[in-house]
Amino acid sequence: MKRRLQSDNCDYSEWREGAELIARQWLHEREDKISRSQRPYKSHKHYRGQLICIDEGLIQVNTEEGTWLLPPHRAGWIPPEAMHSVYFHGSVKGWSLLFLPCACHQLPKSPCVIGMNDVIKVLANRTLGWSKTTEVSPDQSHILCVILNEIRRAPHEDLYFPLPRDPRLQRITHAMLDNLGSTKSVEHWASIGATSSRTLRRLVRTELNMSFNMWRQQIQLIHAMEMLARGKSVGDVSFALGYATPSNFIAMFRKVYGESPARYFSKRPAKYT
Repeated sequence: MKRRLQSDNCDYSEWREGAELIARQWLHEREDKISRSQRPYKSHKHYRGQLICIDEGLIQVNTEEGTWLLPPHRAGWIPPEAMHSVYFHGSVKGWSLLFLPCACHQLPKSPCVIGMNDVIKVLANRTLGWSKTTEVSPDQSHILCVILNEIRRAPHEDLYFPLPRDPRLQRITHAMLDNLGSTKSVEHWASIGATSSRTLRRLVRTELNMSFNMWRQQIQLIHAMEMLARGKSVGDVSFALGYATPSNFIAMFRKVYGESPARYFSKRPAKYT
């Protein structure tokens, strides 16, 4: 006899029975009195594959491969059994789709961020009323297949931040992520890793295949995305990151993400063919 879920507070990500797809809406309230080091969820994994969709706010997901960001109107895919931890930047509102492993065979094998479109959003909203304890009906199975196909075809977003493996670079990375608005010199960061600025530049180039300035820019973009997601103006963000003018920051943002901050954070759904 199958067990039944006792309440909507159950951890559906670990539910091994019931529907192939379970949908949930959720809200993470801002916790200003909790220190940054206490906010991240510890590294963990789920039995079910998880599509995380953000309506408001920003989350940062750390995986064994690196760190990626999930801003509004984008979706993050975490395969079954993939180790990860999550950091909520302020209040975050969103919804999740949880898939049994048998439904995930053609989906990405590694965590990633994908573009959203109206098809996924509309069908996902319809699944919120599905039973969580029984198998899907034939009509629901058809909807499930469409959702899976849309996830498989969705374009991947370039929101990935490589996490270095060298212990010195890891110490520096964690210090930078704890001080995202810092404009301190390369010598300062090198001292945290107990190395020289020359060695630091060489390590970044060798391990991450980019310059130190490019690497630091990617880290700063985490701070920029967080502030923009909280509704900060482009002027405030550019000032916080040390840019001479907002137009300089907009040019950098467009170079990395292919569009301006305003367009990126607009309500426009992602489109693809």
